[in-house]
Amino acid sequence: MATSMVTFVFLSVTIFISIFPATSSSAALDKGFLKCFQTILGADNTTSGVIFTKSSSSYEPLLKSTIRNARFLKSSVPKPNLIVTPHSLFHIQVALLCSKKSGLQVRVRSGGHDYEGLSYVSNVPFLIIDLVNLRSITINMDEESAWVQSGATVGELYYAIAKRSKVHGFPAGSCSTMGVGGHFSGGGFGTIFRKYGLASDNVIDAEMIDVNGKILNRTLMGEDLFWAIRGGGGSSFGVITAWKIKLVSVPSTVTAFDVSRSLDQGATNLLHKWQTIAPKLPAELFLHTVVGVSNSASQIGKTVVVSFSGLYLGTAENLLPVMQNSFTELGLQSNNFTQMTWIQSVLYFAGFSIDESLEVLLRRNQTSSSFKAKSDYVKDPIPLSGLEGLWKILLLENSPLLILTPYGGIMSEISESEIPFPHRKGNLYGIQYSVNLVSNEEAPKHMDWIRRLYAYMKPYVSKLPRQAYLNYRDLDLGLNQGNSGYEKAKTWGLKYFNNNFESLARVKARVDPGNFFRDEQSIPPL
Repeated sequence: MATSMVTFVFLSVTIFISIFPATSSSAALDKGFLKCFQTILGADNTTSGVIFTKSSSSYEPLLKSTIRNARFLKSSVPKPNLIVTPHSLFHIQVALLCSKKSGLQVRVRSGGHDYEGLSYVSNVPFLIIDLVNLRSITINMDEESAWVQSGATVGELYYAIAKRSKVHGFPAGSCSTMGVGGHFSGGGFGTIFRKYGLASDNVIDAEMIDVNGKILNRTLMGEDLFWAIRGGGGSSFGVITAWKIKLVSVPSTVTAFDVSRSLDQGATNLLHKWQTIAPKLPAELFLHTVVGVSNSASQIGKTVVVSFSGLYLGTAENLLPVMQNSFTELGLQSNNFTQMTWIQSVLYFAGFSIDESLEVLLRRNQTSSSFKAKSDYVKDPIPLSGLEGLWKILLLENSPLLILTPYGGIMSEISESEIPFPHRKGNLYGIQYSVNLVSNEEAPKHMDWIRRLYAYMKPYVSKLPRQAYLNYRDLDLGLNQGNSGYEKAKTWGLKYFNNNFESLARVKARVDPGNFFRDEQSIPPL
């Protein structure tokens, strides 16, 4: 009943607000939006604490609060005309309506971890709908599910689950400050995804507001739209305000380990073998690698270092024979393992001490660095010669970082069309490349380096298309070309979604034919 009433109010004001014409100057756009918003709210309601203009003392701190890539903090980066922090779904409905009437484009932000800043940067007049105030989490242990609002962070979700159960978890990412809105809508993987699938695979309902201001759940939106928002990027289709997720069972004891090897300690051969071992390990075992450079790991100076980090859903006693039989060369012994609870493993992989208070997961602020990232998928093992060439390129940089994430497990059992995220059977592992841009002056040099690295890797990764992960957004892959840009958008769309891209564009054409929800890599209507 509440949903129907809100929708009715929203629709009933549409005719009234049409008296406000769309204007072009920035000040006029702002004024038109503010007048529209206040008119709908009525004289008894204030926009204080909901809308922040550039003249507000809270505008700058709020804008910066969840910018996780410092290259978008530069003064030259376009800033939003307004920031809207809704306290209710009605505020979102009004913001969408008034943005249409005033001519302001909309960007929606939950945690701000998007690698290209698309949730808070635009080259046209725009506003941000920041979901920071919509972050409630309701756990239902009877049905082992939870409703999570999009403004909540992954850390807040893990904390809420842990407060209710020691043997339940959720297969999402390791970085605790990610907003669930973007993370879930792009796929979302973490240390237990080989056992349970992606975060998107475990979404069973959702609440969203469409381009017409209607509040939809799974039944009302239809299965095609529900399919699209789980891995297809929610910002192309509407404002997703909450997700119903299926909690998963985890053992009372899990085991983690982390060992590093430099080149003179056999890192090349170890990584070469890892490529074929890690995807075939039991689904309960996640063994990823992190590749970087160090000046102190070798007597000969700067060298490549490969860290092998694992999480096993079970005891160290059971893990030891698995590792000794499958990966003897790594030389693991009992003293390499640390047993802990699952929630402690969340702390461990987020970079905290496992003895830290769980309240650390509730911290929303995080120091941001300036970086550029790219991604790839590997279907055939990279030969030793390919790895040795890779090391030469890495040694040209001071702060390269490669994270290699093994697939296999349940990820090979789920159809690539089950949801828009297509990277399933046939993938040995995914790669995230990133580099610290250090300073504005040095950024071009580091940008050039990571692009040369990406070019070098071309013979060794997936082809036709060369695939990429949506949540590691990369504008180098191509840009949207307006309302008629479907064919041009294929240059990046096929990389993220493979054969699912056309289906996403068809859903877009049905639910947002005017392409109101758009950014530089949003799904175009077909």
